[in-house]
Amino acid sequence: MAARPGPPAPAASRRGPAVPSRPVLVVVLGALSAFGPLSIDMYLPALPQMADDLGAPASLVQLTLTACLLGLAAGQLLGGPISDARGRRAPLIAGLCLYVVASALCALAPSVGVLVVLRFVQGLAGAFGIVIGRAIVRDVAEGREAAALFAALILVNGVAPIAAPVLGAAVLHVTDWRGVFAVLAVIGAVLVVVATLLLGETLPREERRPGGLPSTLRTFRALLADPRFVGCVVSSGLAFAAMFAYISGSPFVLQEVYGASPTVFSLLFAFNGLGIILGGRLSAHLSRRDHEPAELLGAGLLGVAGGGGALLVSVLAGLGLAGVLPSLFLTVSCIGIIVPNAAALALSGHPSTAGAASGLLGLAQFAFGAAAAPLVGVAGEGTAVPMAVVIAALGAGAWVTFAALVGRHAPASPAAR
Repeated sequence: MAARPGPPAPAASRRGPAVPSRPVLVVVLGALSAFGPLSIDMYLPALPQMADDLGAPASLVQLTLTACLLGLAAGQLLGGPISDARGRRAPLIAGLCLYVVASALCALAPSVGVLVVLRFVQGLAGAFGIVIGRAIVRDVAEGREAAALFAALILVNGVAPIAAPVLGAAVLHVTDWRGVFAVLAVIGAVLVVVATLLLGETLPREERRPGGLPSTLRTFRALLADPRFVGCVVSSGLAFAAMFAYISGSPFVLQEVYGASPTVFSLLFAFNGLGIILGGRLSAHLSRRDHEPAELLGAGLLGVAGGGGALLVSVLAGLGLAGVLPSLFLTVSCIGIIVPNAAALALSGHPSTAGAASGLLGLAQFAFGAAAAPLVGVAGEGTAVPMAVVIAALGAGAWVTFAALVGRHAPASPAAR
């Protein structure tokens, strides 16, 4: 099936008012998809401070990251099917409102245990913006056009990993870690207003699927019977897990092992976030040059595998930051290539179940990330070896999965051509 040309505006008349133009759509959906990086990255510079303030070990404080990742995973599995049955707009706005409340309560958390629970709820609510945003893209585009649109979102979304830790460090200069969550609540409130005013419904009533658990389970079974879809989900999930191993481990590795200050760490983290934007820009350019999503996805996964291997060699050989930083940059930058093409390829053959497909894709990415995040701290805060081993193993696993499942099945999909 050929990609539908042009902006989504012609469909607006049958989908109700306020379906925005393509540039506005990119900005709004890019901001919504930034919930993950904002919720995760913005408080990273405060992790050591949180451990001291709450009297908790680093491994327990890292559970707040794991809880958020689990919430982001579960929320996508929940929000995707709901949006297939109820439309995109109402569930999206409800999730945004819950995010504001959860973020405000995080700022008031009296203990690590309470914060872990609230972070799960915060991730659950924020996931609605991520999963429904991907489904909206599938509502208005497919094939290479969808890949290009997803890549455009990466350019907007990529600002979040750059700005979030820097903004978090700036907040820490005037307040403590609780102020970071207060700022997240304000950002969520702004997005509630933006989505309410600018984002219309993109899924017509006649294209919605009946809800209910049996229907949802049938949809999931059908999706998981598609080897290409499973390959996209698992390979991109493993690549995301490698990135989250970096996110979880880098505050302690770069600050405790290599002596970076919170400000320097934030700048290094922001520089790697810039790599995601560059990767997304490259992906958009190559998509317009008729490179297929499967081809670009494979290249991105190979980059993650190569970066992870180089990181492990650098750590074991004691090369210091001169070896570690370029390896991390390559690994993280390739996420900007992987995300748009995995989404375009996974959703291309499932137009009527785009929400559920988007939910499974997001579930794997964040659930795998949640499983990987605690592993980087198993040997304590004084070594970078666990983080390097985890990233290298996940990168290699992602490439092997792609080669085994996606590579051999992607050419048969007409939607990808």
